[in-house]
Amino acid sequence: MTDEPQYLTHPATSRWHDGVTIGERYATDMVVAHPMVPVEELRMEPLAPMLVPEEPRSGVLDPSECWHCPARGREHWIWADEHWHVVGAHDSGLPWIGGLAPNAHLRLDELGPDEVTTMGVVIKRLAGAVQSLDGVARTHFARWGDGSAHFHLAFAARPLGMMQARGWMLELWDDVLPRTDAGLLADHNRQVAAAMAAMSGEALV
Repeated sequence: MTDEPQYLTHPATSRWHDGVTIGERYATDMVVAHPMVPVEELRMEPLAPMLVPEEPRSGVLDPSECWHCPARGREHWIWADEHWHVVGAHDSGLPWIGGLAPNAHLRLDELGPDEVTTMGVVIKRLAGAVQSLDGVARTHFARWGDGSAHFHLAFAARPLGMMQARGWMLELWDDVLPRTDAGLLADHNRQVAAAMAAMSGEALV
């Protein structure tokens, strides 16, 4: 017996789904040839069945399990204000990697007027704080949202001069590169938090 919920699923259908073949191993020539993809070989898994309904993301069935929320995740926060908080990683191959999320347990479509009107300002400030770190050329940020229902943006620092890490390859390099010294990551977390707190909110490290 298992306590995990069981889902009755069926294949997803749409005109797009009709155009792909489940079980097909598609060629990767276009990916390998891309100037921003520093790989010599790439072999994809066969295309897996696309089933619905999808299993609920973290925090959907039980918001108390959400690690973006204060109850579980506050120990990882490095800065916060009334509406937003920043998390800084303690393990990475990059100079800095972290995230931005609202303090309240909200999906993107649930953000209130306060979160919507302040989000752009906070994104700009966090991107600038990360880019000001020594050895950083640019701040990347993105939103996927497939792991957690709690809206969040991922931020990462592209190392200065590392042109192989342009675009979406930076996230791959984070796992490939040797681990950044823990003391350096802690210093960078403090610098990012201080830069954010210099304008508003509170540094938590």
